[in-house]
Amino acid sequence: MAERILTYGGDTIRVELLPRPRLGSTLRLKVYPDLSVQAFVPEGTSDTALEQALHQKTRWIWQKLRDFRAVQEQATPRAYVSGESHFYLGRRHLLKVHHQPNTPETVRMLRGRLDVCVQEPHPLRIQKLLELWYFKRAQQVFQARLQALLPSTLWVTQIPALKLQVMQTQWGNCSPGGTITLNPHPVKAPRDCIDYVLLHELCHLKERNHSPAFWALLERVMPDWERHKVRLDNMAELLLTR
Repeated sequence: MAERILTYGGDTIRVELLPRPRLGSTLRLKVYPDLSVQAFVPEGTSDTALEQALHQKTRWIWQKLRDFRAVQEQATPRAYVSGESHFYLGRRHLLKVHHQPNTPETVRMLRGRLDVCVQEPHPLRIQKLLELWYFKRAQQVFQARLQALLPSTLWVTQIPALKLQVMQTQWGNCSPGGTITLNPHPVKAPRDCIDYVLLHELCHLKERNHSPAFWALLERVMPDWERHKVRLDNMAELLLTR
């Protein structure tokens, strides 16, 4: 993976370099809530021009990272009590906890509310029940979206195996053998964000790395992919908070 190392204010900043296939475009920088930094570099950019552009933006990158760190420090861990809001498919849903010692434990979506029936109202137990519910919903939603997207990915000749795995730094990945592994957390995000994650990995079935051909392929099947990626990454703090 191509990258550059910047320093500012005593901090070391790692910048991932990604090709930007559009000719004549300018270098674009993205700083994400997970504190990763990406530079989308137009084809034909010289090393001198790249270094100059990054140098001019180093202070801005450092300030954005500082702001995201401040948000992380203020993030309130969930208490898993009635009245909290939890995301599903991009919408907030109020949590309602029911203490019912003699009934089966369940999680249901009811009139825009997440109803949890639990035998012992301990936060850790409620958390585990919700995580299991999200995992099962993610399996259903991701499979449905995969089937809906396959007609637009003509290079995919065989339905790929789809696995779910909780990850803290990736929304998904594609193995050399063609298995797509997705983080279940995007099921909390809008459908377009889920489609972006799936299409990104489906494009890796044809283009294994982030080459200009990869980005051109992704743009062909989802011209507004950058907007959905930014929206998803900006939600990361909310989606990953436990």
